[in-house]
Amino acid sequence: MCDVSNYVVRVVLGQRKSKIFHAIYYASKFLNETQDNYATIEKELLAIVYALKKFRSYLIRSKVILSRHDTTN
Repeated sequence: MCDVSNYVVRVVLGQRKSKIFHAIYYASKFLNETQDNYATIEKELLAIVYALKKFRSYLIRSKVILSRHDTTN
């Protein structure tokens, strides 16, 4: 799970068991000045890359599902 605001990227590593999400690890980082000027979609991609790098050791040989949930619909 990834979330981006104007100044920070937040990511959560978790798993689903019996349709219930269980958080395993939380991580976050502040955006630098250059990253802060990115468009929203670029910040979202930055969050995905950050999560994949941060949780790499947990994700090796695991099925990873990436999805985009649009809250405007």
